[in-house]
Amino acid sequence: MTLVITSTCIDVKDGICTTVCPVDCIYEGERMFYIHPTECIECGMCESICPVDAIRYADEVEDAEHAFIAVNDAAFRNEADALLEPGGWTKGDDPLKDPPGLTALAAQRADAGVV
Repeated sequence: MTLVITSTCIDVKDGICTTVCPVDCIYEGERMFYIHPTECIECGMCESICPVDAIRYADEVEDAEHAFIAVNDAAFRNEADALLEPGGWTKGDDPLKDPPGLTALAAQRADAGVV
């Protein structure tokens, strides 16, 4: 069961999670971080250190955040929907392009008054 990053990371991008990941599977995106679905070894270190409590195991994601399971996966898909295997993130790498659905989810979050 992979870990996913949910909406409370949008526009926060603290990044402390990347410092404890033993396999560098957490990648910086334009507005948030993403966990690669196959590179993650499910150790849970990132979940325990996240200052905004944004990281969950996929089977523990609340219903309101369920779309972020797909968002995390989509961040690593190309135009042909093939899963990219970048091989690990390093600080200073160019950020991943955020999936198109992220903007709509961020707007819903703002409309709901969640900050």
